[in-house]
Amino acid sequence: MGAASPAMWAGLVLVALLAASGPAAAAAGLPRFAEAPEYRNGEGCPAPVAGAGVCDPGLVHIAMTLDAHYLRGSMAAIYSLLKHASCPESLFFHFLAAEGGGAPAVADLRAAVAASFPSLRFEIYPFRADAVAGLISASVRAALEAPLNYARNHLADLLPRCVPRAIYLDSDVLAVDDVRRLWETRLPAAAVVAAPEYCHANFSRYFTEAFWNDPVLGARVFAGRRRAPCYFNTGVMVIDLRRWRVGNYRQRIERWMEMQKEKRIYELGSLPPFLLVFAGEIEAVDHRWNQHGLGGDNVFGSCRPLHNGPVSLMHWSGKGKPWDRLDAGQPCPLDHTWRSYDLYIGENESLSASGPSRSALSSSAAW
Repeated sequence: MGAASPAMWAGLVLVALLAASGPAAAAAGLPRFAEAPEYRNGEGCPAPVAGAGVCDPGLVHIAMTLDAHYLRGSMAAIYSLLKHASCPESLFFHFLAAEGGGAPAVADLRAAVAASFPSLRFEIYPFRADAVAGLISASVRAALEAPLNYARNHLADLLPRCVPRAIYLDSDVLAVDDVRRLWETRLPAAAVVAAPEYCHANFSRYFTEAFWNDPVLGARVFAGRRRAPCYFNTGVMVIDLRRWRVGNYRQRIERWMEMQKEKRIYELGSLPPFLLVFAGEIEAVDHRWNQHGLGGDNVFGSCRPLHNGPVSLMHWSGKGKPWDRLDAGQPCPLDHTWRSYDLYIGENESLSASGPSRSALSSSAAW
């Protein structure tokens, strides 16, 4: 019998992936995902410390949320981070997942992630909605009111104390560069958070007229800070967890959320409380690490191009998500780049179909 052709081998691989991931995912009510290629450390990567586990000082810690609707985005994000990492085996993922209220069981999420990334180092932390439910106010878009959006405020409470810092990433991002470069961002003693700043944006629009006209709020809130306050997107942040704990920053954010319940001082979900605490105090990071807004605005989700300049991380912030637009047959140009990392196996996808999971398993990603 002759050697199997590349097409035959590809078919055999897909049969195995469908058999392995299909029943478990279906039973859990979660989407099905293909297994991603496995990546190994290159030369010069830190050797693991025996027995250190999550406390290994050579690890790069990445925090994200996991939920049913955004799981497809999270899987693509994980794949992209591994693909472009110089030391993929040194990445440790910390996933925050909603607990109760109809959310997928942590065990089912764990099984889904492990099936697509068998060698991934990760932990899942249940997050109870009642930790923030009484603090959340109505927003311009219902999705922004989900309790899991506020889980990042609790990172320092949930992650092990030995973890010194974490890169927090939204689920709708795609890395096209080595995330270790972002990890190595220097945080001066006065800074707790590092993120790209956008000082050309109209900062005042993130708060209501009632806020700016209040004699004890408005500009007084930002007086005496390191720099003039600027907008930053909370979907990509480097956070010093030890300084966060010492400074009680979760409580500071929640005090603004409590004030919002009494007097409407902002409109846009979980972002404004972060701005109220950190605007003018963060350490600025190169814009290449958050080419955000690719999901359009919070109402229409229209197509948007990349900003000028280099790109290390693409971010589909806004209403339009690439997986939704692809499924609807109305993708934006940049959604095709995201598709090359999509591990999703559609419900009716056959072995002969050329769906997104086929391109994800190839080595022909656009970046």
